[in-house]
Amino acid sequence: MRRFAQSLRILAVSVVFLVSGLLPYLGGALAQPTTYPLIQKADLIYQGAFRLPSGIFGGSTFYYGGTGCAYNPTNNSLFLVGQNEYMVAEVNIPQIVNSAQLRQLATASVRQPFTDASEGKMATVDTSTVKVGGFMVFGGQLYGTAYSYYDADGTQMLSHYRSSLDLAVKGDVQGMYQVGRLGAGFVSGYMTAIPFEWQSILGGPALTGQCCIPIISRTSFGPATFVFDPNDLGVKNPVPVIPLIYYPQSHPLAQADTTNPYFNLATEIRGIVFPQGTRSVLFFGRQGIGPYCYGTGQDCHDPTDGAKGTHSYPYVYQVWSYDASDLFKVKNGQLQPWDIRPYAIWDFDFPISTENKHIGGAVYDPQTERLFVSQQCVDWFGLDCMPLIHVFTIQNLTSASLPTPTNLRVVPY
Repeated sequence: MRRFAQSLRILAVSVVFLVSGLLPYLGGALAQPTTYPLIQKADLIYQGAFRLPSGIFGGSTFYYGGTGCAYNPTNNSLFLVGQNEYMVAEVNIPQIVNSAQLRQLATASVRQPFTDASEGKMATVDTSTVKVGGFMVFGGQLYGTAYSYYDADGTQMLSHYRSSLDLAVKGDVQGMYQVGRLGAGFVSGYMTAIPFEWQSILGGPALTGQCCIPIISRTSFGPATFVFDPNDLGVKNPVPVIPLIYYPQSHPLAQADTTNPYFNLATEIRGIVFPQGTRSVLFFGRQGIGPYCYGTGQDCHDPTDGAKGTHSYPYVYQVWSYDASDLFKVKNGQLQPWDIRPYAIWDFDFPISTENKHIGGAVYDPQTERLFVSQQCVDWFGLDCMPLIHVFTIQNLTSASLPTPTNLRVVPY
């Protein structure tokens, strides 16, 4: 009996030590993500930037490129689209330097030259020009989206594919696949993983969306995002989605032909991030804050773009910030996807500024808590449209938040 009591005491002490050691992790697992902090403008801390190399690499160049950003944690690298908007390359991330002098910034090296990661399959989604919408590294594979630039009849339905992270491997591409039933104009753009602690709440492991592309009636009149499981590509047809945010023509975020900070026909949205330890879903793009105008650049007094189309000069880089708790209400049917509004929007700038204000994309690395934002069309020593990659960190995160395992599949939904 005495020996049994002694064994119980030893067991109790062991449990106390075990629980004490796990408390920091259990706190993150048991905490309610709906109580996590919301990111504000002051929480984005600028760290610096780096250049992309000039010249031709494989089938393209970074000139007029820098879109479709995806972070590869295996190589500490980025996948980026080039001037030929169906080709992607991988670059190694160099030293990050905080300077307003271009010559002081380090230059990335090319790890894999430009190639069509879809092996020609993305060109089959429509008869007009097809462009890369976005990329995401998930579960050790590269996922891509493609959209028809001028889908006048609104018939594009196929949008997603996947391939190996090794762009030199041929014959491994799977796609194109239909995601959701609304049409490719709502889903064929940016993608991001959902933090682990939010996956069961929102119903899946990843987000995909699209906004503000030509033939606006077939896409969202404001930020859009849908939950999907990349593992369903090629397994379920169409791939199921859970709508969280989108604004159809009948329910725009704001009147499209007006001057306002939320949305008009000059709005661009090119990236989405969902930082762990927060309840913030951030969309990155640009917004015209001047008078809305349709015409040539001269007609609309827009010195940054002479083409005939929509103008709202001057422009700002902008973030649309949404509360994931509101997205949860949409998922549960308490709100419609077009009912929710950003809890905050803010403009920002980079140390090396331009007037045209185009964002190529944004991607978040949960392991190092770095945010990469691509700034397009910076004047580099006579090259007037080269991208820069800027790096931010995010302060005031919930420290007990667990890392995001990007290959996790949540079942059941």
